[in-house]
Amino acid sequence: MNRTKIGITGGIGAGKSIISRIFKLLGIPVYDADTRAKWLMNHDEELKKGIIRLFGNEAYTQEGLNRTFIAGQTFRDQAKLDQLNGLVHPAVGHDYAKWEKEQESPFTLKEAALLFEAGSYKDLDQIIVVSAPEELRIERVLKRDAHRSRKDIEAIISKQWPQEKKESKADFVIYNNGKSLVIPQVLSIHEKILASIG
Repeated sequence: MNRTKIGITGGIGAGKSIISRIFKLLGIPVYDADTRAKWLMNHDEELKKGIIRLFGNEAYTQEGLNRTFIAGQTFRDQAKLDQLNGLVHPAVGHDYAKWEKEQESPFTLKEAALLFEAGSYKDLDQIIVVSAPEELRIERVLKRDAHRSRKDIEAIISKQWPQEKKESKADFVIYNNGKSLVIPQVLSIHEKILASIG
């Protein structure tokens, strides 16, 4: 079945997961690329081998991926981060393709923070961008992630595409700014996608 593949993205704290949950309630399957990437880094033997080749045996502990060590290695070393992404993104792409074939709905959603940055948006039919002002996004992440400082969040934002650039490439934009109601926006997009599939 040649299903319509929709991507959903937005900067950290924009509210992608909330929007994805609404689509799930409408019966649309959602592939959470960031969660699957974490799972694959712990369970995909080929990917694990590649990560160990790149970072050495310290990359894993008895509990699994040594996230603190990897974060320390890649935080200031863009080349290392690019190499890591070069291992993880293809593994996620392969995993997503397998998952997508198993779905039976008229369209599917792929949720990913770095959909544009990783280039995986090119394999999708349409893109939804979830948008929120930067200050509001920072506040949300500070509330949600006790381990992150404001400086950490700003560093993550600086590595992501600016909101305007994402919006310019979007087929649909959902404004999750605390003022606009998101459910009517999701319902409207859901109907438009279904209508375009015919």
